[in-house]
Order: sequence, then structure tokens, then C-alpha cells
Amino acid sequence: MKLSTVSELLSQETTLIDVEVKGWVRTFRANRFIALNDGSTINNIQCVVDFENTDEAILKRITTGAAVYIKGLLVESQGKGQNVEVQATSIEVLGDSDPETYPIQPKKHSLEFLRENAHLRTRTNTFSAVMRLRSSLSFAVHKYFTENGFYNMHTPIITGSDAEGAGEMFRVSTLDAKNPPLTEDGKVDYSQDFFGKEANLTVSGQLEAETYAMSLGKVYTFGPTFRAENSNTSRHLSEFWMIEPEVAFMDLDGNMDLAEDFMKSVLNYVLENNKEDLAFLEQRQIQEDKSKPQIERNEMTLTDKLRFVVDNNFKRVSYTEAIDILRNSKPNKKKKFQYLIDEWGADLQSEHERFLVEKHFKCPVILFDYPANIKAFYMRLNEDEKTVRAMDILFPGIGEIVGGSQREERLEVLKEKMAALDIPEEELWWYLDLRKYGTAVHSGFGLGFERLVMFVTGMGNIRDVIPYPRTPQNAEF
Repeated sequence: MKLSTVSELLSQETTLIDVEVKGWVRTFRANRFIALNDGSTINNIQCVVDFENTDEAILKRITTGAAVYIKGLLVESQGKGQNVEVQATSIEVLGDSDPETYPIQPKKHSLEFLRENAHLRTRTNTFSAVMRLRSSLSFAVHKYFTENGFYNMHTPIITGSDAEGAGEMFRVSTLDAKNPPLTEDGKVDYSQDFFGKEANLTVSGQLEAETYAMSLGKVYTFGPTFRAENSNTSRHLSEFWMIEPEVAFMDLDGNMDLAEDFMKSVLNYVLENNKEDLAFLEQRQIQEDKSKPQIERNEMTLTDKLRFVVDNNFKRVSYTEAIDILRNSKPNKKKKFQYLIDEWGADLQSEHERFLVEKHFKCPVILFDYPANIKAFYMRLNEDEKTVRAMDILFPGIGEIVGGSQREERLEVLKEKMAALDIPEEELWWYLDLRKYGTAVHSGFGLGFERLVMFVTGMGNIRDVIPYPRTPQNAEF
């Protein structure tokens, strides 16, 4: 007899068959009813114990969190809430769980408490649903790019360059921290380090991905990135995952087309394949909203928000037009925005992005042609020499979710931009080589995977959508 998952048993249409199932006890009540879960679904299966004919010593070991192996008969359920249940004929306790010390008791726990017990938090409905959705989204990403002719590449995690020019990077070194070798002028001598120069954990795989796009045509990276930003907000992690496609011979318009199609595809995938988990998280959000002030409540349910993206065409608006809209908007004129918009060149905040999406256009928005001085050096300069061929996708409830651009393919222009920002040419000689040997228009974008998981699950803190969050002063587990 084959071992079944709880998911398989709950969808089984044939009853009065012998089954075997393994899982963890969620609850055991009246010495008779086990709610069993194995992680394959948000739903538990009820296993009914013949307690009068079961060894008392076994019954005492059936506690919340215990791992059990149950054989029995699958029958139509007599109770409410499920179609089938298992009449247990044999129960083996595979792993005991001390009810006095087991942290995940069948009651409501705070998210902070569950973060402290992150190794066990996926035994709750909320976190099992979030992590199944994370897994589905990951699969949907690879599926989309594979079906659209992209090659997956693994960019280096250890790098000698700073792709974003932000300077907030984790150093990788084997030098003696207490007594490092010094140069004649008293600085740390990195020529004696493992890599012979200063090395860091990467903040982006984009620059390396560009090199592969300029030979393989269409590539994407999906890997870990790191930022040593001392930020403790609900939207920042020190270690996170980035999805970064790069495509040769594609301009900004093609980039916007690709990003819109990609986002709709991955969201459609979870709408089709994760209905139970989405329904649970939607109800969780509705209940949470009841305890919040009206202004903080979600205007759309979780499913409505995903449908809002999937069913609407994304509105494309230039940065300049968006600034005019925001400057003349009621919240700006009545000083309701926390950051007032008074001049062209301002960096947009989440409140401005959400206003454009939720109030003004009432659909997802792609902003393009941003001021050059608020964007990265590698973005293609427009003819006005004030703006670059950048684009950001804005979603409801979250603001910016995707950022991308047409890349600067002209060697001299790129050199000028690097010089203006004091980026040494010798550091990125290989990146400049792309502009010497067969240069061409090319574009790409970046999507922070955890931001996407937050959007899909409705979780309010980025620490709750990654298995083990890395943040300032926190590297537990």
C-alpha cells in the first residue's frame, strides 16, 4: 500500500479503501480526533482513533507537534468541515513532542513570536501557506522564462564590483580582523587577501547578466543578493533574492512589454494553482483589517488585488507627466502627502506611486524616462540629456515592484557617466568591452522576489516571506 499525502486523501473520491498517512498532530481532542497535517495542503485530515482499543501509553504520546504514522480506512466523514476522514486501525508515534515545551500550540501566536521560532513556524497555517506560495511563485518564474526562450545563468555571489554604486556591501575577506596587513600609507593591504583585492557579496547580478545576454540573447538570473544597509523597516532585508532578465536587441518598449507579460503570467499561475492558500490568507487579511483604523485597511481583497493586475492593461506614463499629475493632485495641494511634490526631479515615494495606481489611473502603472540624476549610471541617456530610459512598475498597496531600463550601449557616453560618478574604468573594464565588441541596444529589469511574495500573500513584513530573515543584528538559524 502506497503512503498518501493529506492533500491526496482529501481529494480522494473513492472511500472504504485502506490508506496510510504520515504527518504532525495539530490537535488531539476527546482522546479520539486527531487533526493531522503533513504540509501538502493547508487543510488537516481528521483521523478517528478507537481509543477503547488503543494502548493508553500510545494515546498519551499523541500530542500537538508529534509525528505519527497512521494506517486505516478512508470513509465519508460524519462531522462538518471535511468530506472524508480516516478511521485509524493502527497508530505509531514516530517522534514525540513535549506539550509543556512545544512552542507552536493550537492558539493564535504573534508574528514576532513566530519569527523567534522560525524553525517551527511553518507548522502554522499562515506560514505553511506563505511558503507554499513562495515555492509556486519560484516555479512560475522559471516556467515563464524557460517557455519564452531564456537561459538561466548563475551570476557570482562574490564580486569585486558594486553594480548599484551604493557602496553598502558586505566585505568578503580571510585577512586577520585583529591584525590585517597594511600598506605603506596605513590602509588595509587587500593585495594579500584571498582574492588579491577587495571583494564583496553582490548586490545584483545584472552587470554579469548583460555580458551573457550579449552572446546568448535572452538570459535571466534568480539568485541571492546582499545589501549592508542598516535598515530595520518592514520592507528591507540584508539577504534577499532577485530576478533579473536581460535581453539583447530589446529597447525600453520591449522591456515594458516583457515585464508586464511576465508579472501577469506568474500571478495567473498562483491564482490557478494555489486557490486554497490564497483563500486562507485572504480571510486572514480580512480579519486583521477589522482591528485596524479605516485608513490603514486594504481597499481590495487579496484575490481582487491580484485580479486587478492580471485583468488590467498597465498604463504607461512618463515621469514628467506623473509629476504634473501629482503636483496638481488634491492630496498634494491640501498637503496630505507626507512628501510634497513641488518640483521636477523629485524621487517618488510609495505614497505617490500608490496614488497614481489606486486613485488616479485605477490600474497598474509603468513610469518611464526618469531624471538621470536619480537613476543608476548604466541606464541609457535620452536625447534631452536630462532623462534616462528607465522604467518602474507600480502596483496597488505596495508601489514600485519592478525597476528596469534600456542599458547604455554607447561606449563614450557610458565612460562619461562613470567618470562623473568616480567609477574607475579599470574596475569595470569587462563591462566596457561589451560596448567595444558588437554593441547593441539591450534592456532588462529587476524584481525583488520577496517583494513579489509580500504582494501575493498580503503579509505586511518582509521578514515573514523568507524562511530565515537576515536583518541588522539578526542572523539566527
